[in-house]
Amino acid sequence: RGRIARLYADRHGLDVDPDRILLTCGASPALVLALSSRFQAGDRIALARPGYVAYRNTIRALHMAPVEIACGPGTGFQLAAAHLEALDPAPHGVIIASPANPTGSIISDPELKAIADVCRRRGIAIISDEIYHGLSYVGPTQTLLAFDPEAQVINSFSKYWSMAGWRLGWLVVPRSQLDAARAYIGNLFLTPPSLSQHAGLAAMDAHEELEGHIATYRANRALMLEALPALGLQRIAPPDGAFYIWADIGHLTNDSPAFCEQLLRETGVATAPGIDFDPVEGNRYIRFSFAVSTSEIQEALSRLITWFQDRHADSTR
Repeated sequence: RGRIARLYADRHGLDVDPDRILLTCGASPALVLALSSRFQAGDRIALARPGYVAYRNTIRALHMAPVEIACGPGTGFQLAAAHLEALDPAPHGVIIASPANPTGSIISDPELKAIADVCRRRGIAIISDEIYHGLSYVGPTQTLLAFDPEAQVINSFSKYWSMAGWRLGWLVVPRSQLDAARAYIGNLFLTPPSLSQHAGLAAMDAHEELEGHIATYRANRALMLEALPALGLQRIAPPDGAFYIWADIGHLTNDSPAFCEQLLRETGVATAPGIDFDPVEGNRYIRFSFAVSTSEIQEALSRLITWFQDRHADSTR
């Protein structure tokens, strides 16, 4: 916890008391902990659509009500302060994700501050999922704690530190909520394995290796963006961070699960259907991930370009 606190000092210039950092077995338990310790059954929790599928499912499993807000190209497929200002009545809470899954889009610092200001004024508690922090191609990403010290912040070793299988994450809790959060974690989750914690300490100092991963992602992203015109994909979310591209395939299909299944069967390339992230409009979207080696991206693109060109030709006949 002390090393994580130093991360906030080094990366964001913030003094975070290690006592406020609760270790979890990954970000998923941290999400359950944040929701269950801060909110009650029946509370309304706002979130972006498209968004990570576990947000709405976890909210419902805890007998709360997801308030999904349609976010499109105008806001980079991200929540904006104006969205939260317009909600009537105000929700009890909101989940922010920047960089986001499935879009990779990042909320700018001025917009994060505006969101925090609206939430403070309207009494909306914030959960900020910062699991993709460190994975940015447009400059540093600021933690929401810089704008709202009462926010709950989720992070994990799964993405930037490439330790998904080690199941190690954390939740930063405001002091006013600390007793409740400790009571929940002590009964529901206990602590992550000590072996994972020692591995996490080593990973946090492996700067050269970690930056090498980002260099690979950056190269893969460039290859993907260069190939998009050949795939006939012109409308995408801004892939500012993480390792995803969210693309509109509405000119090719209105059934993204069937489209992705056929793509997998005929090319061997796995993608995620948009319906997983957006139950309303996701039937016309697809998510690509470039979190693999550059040689695998090159091979995948060689298969995809021909396949997409054939589909595009069929759609225009």
